[in-house]
Amino acid sequence: MKSSIKNTLKTILPILLGVFLVWYSYYSTSEEDRSEIIHYIKNADLFWVGVSVFLGILTHLSRAVRWNYLLQPLGYKPKLFNNILIILTAYFTNLGIPRSGEILRATALATYEHVPFQKGFGTIVTERVIDLVMLFLIVAIALFLQTEIIWDFLQQKGFNLVLLLVLLGSGILALSIGMYILKKSKSKLALKLKTFLRGLLEGILSIFRMKNKWGFVFHTLFIWLAYIAMFWVIKYTVLETVDLSVSQLLVAFVAGAFAMSATNGGIGIYPIAVSSALAIFGISKVSGDAFGWIMWISQTLMIVVFGAISFLILPLWNRNK
Repeated sequence: MKSSIKNTLKTILPILLGVFLVWYSYYSTSEEDRSEIIHYIKNADLFWVGVSVFLGILTHLSRAVRWNYLLQPLGYKPKLFNNILIILTAYFTNLGIPRSGEILRATALATYEHVPFQKGFGTIVTERVIDLVMLFLIVAIALFLQTEIIWDFLQQKGFNLVLLLVLLGSGILALSIGMYILKKSKSKLALKLKTFLRGLLEGILSIFRMKNKWGFVFHTLFIWLAYIAMFWVIKYTVLETVDLSVSQLLVAFVAGAFAMSATNGGIGIYPIAVSSALAIFGISKVSGDAFGWIMWISQTLMIVVFGAISFLILPLWNRNK
């Protein structure tokens, strides 16, 4: 009973939070500003929106190829078209139920390509770890390139160097103590956690042992460069953001990337996060909101359309299985 309630809350709460943020964003904006934002969205240059969507599609194709690089050392080589359909379907289901796509990917792979669920899911976890590493790398690059302006912004918000150093030191100390306790502990939870962390580490290191490791590295770099590019081209749809540099947009990209995990597909919070980041560089709230909404709407529609089509085609394509 408790497990059922917990799972229900995990599904409903992000949706409710997203709906609330959409409502909050709408009613905290003046009627004049809302009209201007809607005007930007309606009149967005479809060429650049199309380029962004096209780049988004390429990232999914690249993910499908990269997935096979992880599966091949395990003795499996699923059909590339099946990989594409499964990945698009997974992203589509994630819009409704957070993280359900990962389970669906492993389940569909087991159903249509006879890859054991545990092995398929293990490759998906490895993918997620690598993507997390890439995201933190981009965070570091963004902070390095825009250190001065971000630091000025934090100071304006009341942060100071001593406070940041204390927080950083406390975090490192807490992590060190936690790792020491975990290493010494013999509890079932600690053993499970150690096994999980060991598996993640093995998953990362396995990349360097795989036959197509450079292909995997190439597709990983391509996916994340394409993510940045599909975000960057949207600047041409809003007049005020046209002159923003890549390093400035990286800060907004990072804010949006973290926002995506807060609600289903970033609903509600993604435009707010992107707009807040762009405000650091003097972009007005109207232009920042318009940028965020154009980016979010175009990519979400792409997932909905191609994901729904894939959801229908997948069982038909594999009807003999």
